[in-house]
Amino acid sequence: MRNSLPLVLLALVFLYGCAKESVTPDRSNGESDPISAAEMNDHIRSSIEQNGIFYWSSVSDHFLWSAGMQSDSIFALGYQTQGTQNIEETIHEIDIESTEWKNIRTELLDLVLEGEKALGLDYTVEDLLPYGMPEVLPTMAVRITNPATISQLREMKEVRYLESMSYSIPSMSDVASDRSDSGCESDPNYNINSGDYSTISPNVKQSWHHATSNVSGAWSETTGNNVTVCIIDTGVSDYQENLGSQFNSGNSSGRFVQRYSTKYSGSWWWRRLDSPHDQCGHGTSMAGLATAPRGTDGNAVGVAYNADLISVRAVEDVVINTGNEKDGVKNALVLAGNRSDVKVISMSIGTPFSSGTVADGIYYAYNKGKTIVAAAGTSFSWTSWWGVIFPASMSQTVAVTGVKDGSGSMQRCASCHDGSAVDFVMVMERSSNTSRHAITLANDTNTPKYIGGSSAATASVAGIAALIYSNNPGISRSGVFNRMKTNASFYPNESNNFGWGIIDAAAAVD
Repeated sequence: MRNSLPLVLLALVFLYGCAKESVTPDRSNGESDPISAAEMNDHIRSSIEQNGIFYWSSVSDHFLWSAGMQSDSIFALGYQTQGTQNIEETIHEIDIESTEWKNIRTELLDLVLEGEKALGLDYTVEDLLPYGMPEVLPTMAVRITNPATISQLREMKEVRYLESMSYSIPSMSDVASDRSDSGCESDPNYNINSGDYSTISPNVKQSWHHATSNVSGAWSETTGNNVTVCIIDTGVSDYQENLGSQFNSGNSSGRFVQRYSTKYSGSWWWRRLDSPHDQCGHGTSMAGLATAPRGTDGNAVGVAYNADLISVRAVEDVVINTGNEKDGVKNALVLAGNRSDVKVISMSIGTPFSSGTVADGIYYAYNKGKTIVAAAGTSFSWTSWWGVIFPASMSQTVAVTGVKDGSGSMQRCASCHDGSAVDFVMVMERSSNTSRHAITLANDTNTPKYIGGSSAATASVAGIAALIYSNNPGISRSGVFNRMKTNASFYPNESNNFGWGIIDAAAAVD
């Protein structure tokens, strides 16, 4: 198994250089000068074109240090004790406050502190930790400015990864249009074609894309009762009553919606937790696709309209690019992982850059038995050449993309990514008109809007997974995946670009 990318993708950008420096670097030496941002951006773009995903482990010490010098010098440091093996499989069992784990953390922080003091910086350990001490997982954000420290840490077996947290690629095109293409609600399309929905009882609009996956057939068996879906995204709007006071309305009853935020702004003493309110609109739309009520106000209904909902605001937009966003996504995954009622995690967010911080969160939630559905990627003008993005590229996630309708050969939607990491697809776009997508909730109105891309496909498939869990109490994650796979359009022959194809929800549920 193996996520949507949009907006002004400013994620990380730095690469290590091969040289080792002395404890006190010679700033006059050409190699001790940071590599330019332009050169790093070119290198990263080339790496993604060749490999699909950019990994910080592929670059040199000098390049990594340059990334810090070109941004805020904050690095993600994943650590482990001596002799630790297969941490991906055991990370949920680790007690980082045990003596052994505290000792290695102290050793690493002391090493960083010594390196900073060698440069004449009068720091304390607290000055090194912009997000504070780690709480659950063995990873921390650390300020490092000494290039020798970068080299020392990367030589240590106790260091799993060392990555730039905050280096971001500058905007390559118009910010406003990219935010719109990425799902942020700058100019929602409320002009819904009458052929793109059916009005069903008591008074809701069912999106046309449900029919291609036989969602109505699945509803004869279950509507998602007693299953909790966690949407990790940009939050849920305070003003969308169908995800608030009207979450239980019409044919939707006896369920709950809970809203959290793990997204912070700032660092050190001025760091503050942002509200769960969705300022982008993307998270509200995704929550609507998966769980919107079958109500009475004429809005759009979700796939699992009797499932419970947990919304976690972890990002500002759909691109996981800042240090606070990576930390927020990790913490959201821990939150969902620790909830026994959560069966499905939907992530219509991502980046073409691998992040150890986010990966640790994926490992944690996966090891807790969660089905993690992730978007393969949604493009705008300067990202169309990317393949399946991270974390959909991970084997622990179920990667989903969107395709067009029609009886001919399968075609990805205009802005969707595909590739060998894709597991399933959802019809999301009209072949005759690429502006006609699935319909879902908007931020603050009872009028539904269009939304497409692999983001929308992901949230819809997350809803189907919830239906399967609901109708089969006690089923395992692998059992859910197997039901989706064996009842998909390409089974038993997996496609190179579209995985197992379109899921027949009714057959998978029953």
